[in-house]
Amino acid sequence: MTSALLTAFLGLMVTGLPVALAMAVASLVYVLVSGNTPPFVVMHRMISGIDSFPLLAVPFFIMAGNLMNTAGITNRIYNFALALVGWMRGGLGHVNIVGSVIFAGMSGTAIADAAGLGTIEVKAMKDHGYSTEFAVGVTAASATLGPIIPPSLPFVIYGMFAGVSIGQLFLAGVIPGLVMAALMMVTVSYYARRRNFRRDAAFSWARLRKTSTEASLAILSPALLIGGMVGGLFTPTEGAVAATIWALFLGFAWYRTLTWRMLVKVSMETIETTVVVLFIVAAASIFGWLLTVTKVTDHVTEYVLAFTHDKAMFLLLANLLMLFVGCFLEPIAAITILVPVLLPAVKQLGVDPVHFGLVMVLNLMIGLLHPPMGMVLFVLARVARLSFERTTMAILPWLVPLLLSLALITYVPAISLWLPRLFY
Repeated sequence: MTSALLTAFLGLMVTGLPVALAMAVASLVYVLVSGNTPPFVVMHRMISGIDSFPLLAVPFFIMAGNLMNTAGITNRIYNFALALVGWMRGGLGHVNIVGSVIFAGMSGTAIADAAGLGTIEVKAMKDHGYSTEFAVGVTAASATLGPIIPPSLPFVIYGMFAGVSIGQLFLAGVIPGLVMAALMMVTVSYYARRRNFRRDAAFSWARLRKTSTEASLAILSPALLIGGMVGGLFTPTEGAVAATIWALFLGFAWYRTLTWRMLVKVSMETIETTVVVLFIVAAASIFGWLLTVTKVTDHVTEYVLAFTHDKAMFLLLANLLMLFVGCFLEPIAAITILVPVLLPAVKQLGVDPVHFGLVMVLNLMIGLLHPPMGMVLFVLARVARLSFERTTMAILPWLVPLLLSLALITYVPAISLWLPRLFY
């Protein structure tokens, strides 16, 4: 019966059914065939799966990111980043990364980063003579910072399923995000010297002061959010509400670039995205519950421990699995499936769940750059008007700094855990 559950799920996915529907239908079929559980339990478990206070953060973080994109705040972030690092060789490549670091502190998703800042950055780099492939590659790599630097929608989902503090997960992402950005900037510098890239803007204190003043409140958003959580002013869920209110204030009162018509459009987009995310979580709740009841998770743990008791080897195998899964599943769906399966082994081997959460999310973000299901690939192919094949080839060199970052974060836990242990 257990194999029937997994076979039904995989079979439905192969037919092209969305992963959430595949999980829900496979669970219902298992319950009906086994006869051990009343069918209404499926609906009950799905509803209870989304009846969670931390999940209230989902629509608010999505809306905050959408508001930042719609209100033109991305342009101000880009101009500030250009004034800050545009004078370096390969300047717009560095601007791309610094802009993503700042925007990551507001959007919480890689797709929002690629679609928002990516549209501006790819066009600007092409206009300054950079190849389309280089522009797409650096934009795709920097977009992975979105869910690593807090706030982060995947961290919220992982925290709920793993029973881990979302505040600790947010803090755990700060230093790894900066490490990733530094390695990407080193990569840009390497290509700048190798291809003799020029400096794209002369450094000017006046311009830096002007752009920093214009973007100051947007730049302060991540600091206010993290400071509020660490200082005990609000929980991560309440922080999501605060981020949305802050974005509304910037759009309506400070920059005055947001209209009521735009707000309605943003609200509808937020509702649409939230429904998709929560349906995935609801379907994963019943599927994960059945995996636990049928002792699939126990069998996986036993198999892993029979194969190795070495923490480093387990992390290597887990990374390979998550990189593979990330190529085929959207991150939220992958988290909801993988957490119940891998977390028991994580705890048995003494791996910190906060550290493992960061490793999992980074793996799945790298998966967004891979065919066949990498959403960042599709977004940037459309933005750059580049074929899917050429977009894929453009991104391949940028897997080097990303995989190096993954190795450092996986095997040097202090990079992730220093801040959470300091404040919690």
